[in-house]
Amino acid sequence: MFSIPGKQAVTMTPRAAQQIVKLMKKDGHEGLRIGVKKGGCAGMEYTMDYVDSVDPNDEVVEQDGARVMIAPMAQMFLFGTEIDYEVALLESGFKFNNPNVTEACGCGESIKFADM
Repeated sequence: MFSIPGKQAVTMTPRAAQQIVKLMKKDGHEGLRIGVKKGGCAGMEYTMDYVDSVDPNDEVVEQDGARVMIAPMAQMFLFGTEIDYEVALLESGFKFNNPNVTEACGCGESIKFADM
C-alpha cells in the first residue's frame, strides 16, 4: 500500500463528500471505489464504482460521512488527489485535482502520469 503515516491518500471537498453521501444513501451502498484504467486519448481514465463491501486491500478514506475506497493498483496514481464535485450549467460531475497528472486531454476525461 502506498501511503504516508498520518496523511490520507485522497481528500474530498465538502461538495464532493456531500454528493458521495447522497449516492451512498440512495441505494444503501458502502461507498465509492475509485481507480484508474488504460484508455482515452491521453492513456488513462479514472473509474468510479459503487461498493457494497470493502475489499481488505483497498485504502479506505472517510470524510464527513463519505467513504471512498481506492483500488490497490490505483493508490500510487491517486495519492495527494483532491476530489471535487462541480455543478455547471451544462454538466455536473466529480473532478479530480491530481498532482500526479502530467498531461490531460482537452475534455478532461483522459490523463497521463509520469513514468513511475
